[in-house]
Amino acid sequence: MAKTKKTSGTKKSFEERLEKLEELGDEIRKSDIPLDDAIKAFEEGIVLARALEKDLEKVESRIEILMNGTTADSDEEEDSDEASSERPELGLFDDE
Repeated sequence: MAKTKKTSGTKKSFEERLEKLEELGDEIRKSDIPLDDAIKAFEEGIVLARALEKDLEKVESRIEILMNGTTADSDEEEDSDEASSERPELGLFDDE
């Protein structure tokens, strides 16, 4: 089965960007890297790390919504029996 990848546009996947960040870290750790190259790699790494952090925050938010079955502005619905019966039961953390 072939991997599905976006061919239109240049946005890389989270995993590809994380791998790039790890490569930049390895590059900076080399003892023979010129200072200018190290600074450029560091700057690129900071930008990449911030973008990855934002992506993780979005994913965490989506997971929280799925787990709670609600959004932040519908807290009053959460208290009703009807709202709790509509929550998805994902069974991710069931020991049974």
